[in-house]
Formats: sequence, C-alpha cells, structure tokens
Amino acid sequence: MRYNLRDGRYERICIPEVCPVMDREQAKAHIQGVIATVPTAFDSNYDVDYGLMAEATEVWIERGLRGQGSVLKVAAAMGEGPQLRDSEWGRLLETVVQAAKGRVPVMGAIHYKDTVRSIEDAHIAKDAGVIGLQVSPPVFNQPSQEDMVRYFGALSDGSDVGILIYNTHWLTFGGIFPETFRRMKDFESIVAIKWSPPEGYKFDEIFDLKDTFNIIDNTNNPMECHRMGGHGFLSEGVDAYPTFFLNIWSMMEAGRYEEANSEWERTVQPMRDFDARTGKISGGEGRMEKGISEIMGLPMGPPRPPSMPLNEAEMAELKQIIIDIGWPVPDGSERA
Repeated sequence: MRYNLRDGRYERICIPEVCPVMDREQAKAHIQGVIATVPTAFDSNYDVDYGLMAEATEVWIERGLRGQGSVLKVAAAMGEGPQLRDSEWGRLLETVVQAAKGRVPVMGAIHYKDTVRSIEDAHIAKDAGVIGLQVSPPVFNQPSQEDMVRYFGALSDGSDVGILIYNTHWLTFGGIFPETFRRMKDFESIVAIKWSPPEGYKFDEIFDLKDTFNIIDNTNNPMECHRMGGHGFLSEGVDAYPTFFLNIWSMMEAGRYEEANSEWERTVQPMRDFDARTGKISGGEGRMEKGISEIMGLPMGPPRPPSMPLNEAEMAELKQIIIDIGWPVPDGSERA
C-alpha cells in the first residue's frame, strides 16, 4: 500500500485483494456499546509491564468485556497514552490485541499529533491489529476549523482503521463544531464521535449525524445520548467492574432510561466527585482509574510522574465509596 500527498490530502493507492480494509459500517459495528478505557501497567521503574498488560487483558475479558458491545481502548488519556514513549505505544497495542485473541475489539489512541505522524501511527496501529483509533485534534498546530477538516480528511484517506474523533473542546484549539463534523460525512474512515458540546452549542446539535457516525457520550449522561440515537459511552471503572456498566447498557437498550439514570447517579457520580476533589492534589487521568482497579483486585502499578498515586487515605476513602455503592470488593486473598 502507498499514499500520495495531493493538495494537502492523502490519496490511497491500494489493490483490494492485497490489502483489504474494513469499511465504515464494519468499523461502526465494533466501536459502540460499553467502551473500557483501560489503564497501562507500569512497574516500579515506570516502565511498561507488558506481561501484566497481557494478564490484565485476560482478566478484563473474564469479567465480561468480550464480544460485540464491548471495546478495550488502549493508550487513551486515562491509560496514560500521552505519557508513553513512541517505542512503547505500538508494542502496547500489539500486546493487548494478541492477548485478546479476537474475543473483544481493541482500539488505540493518538494524542495531539500532526497529520504526518498521525498517519504513521495509524499504520503502526493497523499492523498491531487494532480495529480503531481514538484521535484527538492536533492542538499544537493551533488548528482552525479548516485545518480540522484537512487533518481528519487526510487521516481518513491515509488510514485503514476506524477513527473515533475526540472532541476536546476544553483544550485551547481542541474544539470541533457540529458544522465542521457535517463536512466530514464523506470521510470513510471517520466512523464515530466522542461527543460533548463546545461552548455555545447544545448537546442535541450533533444527532442529525447519528446515521453517519456513531455518537459516543462524553457528557456523563449516556442515557440521554442513547435516547437521542447515540451508540455508546465511556466512564471510569469500566475495566474494574464491567458488570455494572454492561447492565446499564442493557437497561438503555431496553428503554429503561430512568432506572439506568438512577443507578448511574448513585454509582458513578460519587466516584467522579472524589476524582474532581483529589485531582487538585495531583493531576493525571490515570490516578483514580488505577486506584479503582487495585481496589477491585487488579493492581496496575503507579502512574508516571509527576502524577502521584492515590495516597493511603485517598485509597481508603475510595474503597469505602466503592463498598457503599455495592461493588464486590475482593478481600485480598485472590485476584477478582
């Protein structure tokens, strides 16, 4: 396979029989449902523990993250993807894909890179065996909305995996507007949007695109997203106790929105309140995710500095929150 750059867009040159690609509908069928943003295992020297990642993949699958309607998302922000070395990133994806053995779709994530490096990473991810990539805008290029269209158009033309666009509008230059997404309707590799509305826009302004792109909720309100035609959600703790989140998804699929919302507010909100408060002490999206995982029986090592692990008092408080919401915290005698 080769790519020619023409007028700022990549032109794919491919013989289908030699390099078959997944079409949009096939990719959309995989990137939906309960998406688990999994932590990255580090050892005491802050190096990636690939053996533990393989073991953890087996645990996540045993806990219920398998088949259609579940996704493992590797090296995203909660998985400390921006903190990974380039040499670690591809090997990490390959490790999880090989451990999953086709039992659950595996995605990767690209963070804030320019067009050329993003396409190069997409090739690495494809070779590793992922079915999709979450891609954040190239914020360090200070992109305009026109640049967003050029960037994702080139990435679509130059990649063979499904792309989930992460609308990081809280970052300077990270916002993508609904009218910009509408200009991407014909970008075949763009299959999903991780959606929360930029300032000045309403939540529902993206749903005219629900038949083109899978809309994945990032607003802490997956019930409303699903009710309007959305296709999935993400949350802290999915990998630690998938049963709860898979049950929420089943409720929504059955139209039991009030029941699902009540359970969500009772369970997820206390953890998010804890995260907001402790995040003022030390930042990093992996801190609480790793704390939850350890409490639920799967220690994944420390976050990379300067982020600090939850301290003893914070771990005790978080454990009590998890016990109070009714998750089955193991007694420590064996891995959950």
